[in-house]
Amino acid sequence: MGVGSLNAGESVQSVAQVQALASTVTLVRRYFPAARPNLKPWRDDAHTREWSEPESLDLSFHFPGWSPRLECRSLLMQLRFCPDQAESLQLLGVLMRGMTYDGERWRLATVGDWQPVGSHLPQPEQAQQLKQICRDLFDLFQASGSGADIVP
Repeated sequence: MGVGSLNAGESVQSVAQVQALASTVTLVRRYFPAARPNLKPWRDDAHTREWSEPESLDLSFHFPGWSPRLECRSLLMQLRFCPDQAESLQLLGVLMRGMTYDGERWRLATVGDWQPVGSHLPQPEQAQQLKQICRDLFDLFQASGSGADIVP
């Protein structure tokens, strides 16, 4: 991914990365059709750049108002890939965060038991949808030759 950039819209540098980004947006919109994708979820300032992770693709989805079932207004996603694999992306993991103007309400990571944790958790049905999105992402990148193993 691009050096020094957190935002998906600024970090893609190969055809494989563009396809990964487009496929991810399409997949999430299948589950949340009203969600608006944002390929530049991070501010461009010195403090934010300190957290840059070149092997990640960060994007967000904004709901048209409050989502009581998800307990958030936005879904922030970070896809982590194996470093130095620009053409053949190997998905290592997904981190999703339910966000409001006040900050993070919950997070779900594809490590351990894949359970959301936080102060205001999504309803069980929506938690299952979020986990399914993660499984679908692993399937998507495995189908494109990544060789990633799918867990929970």
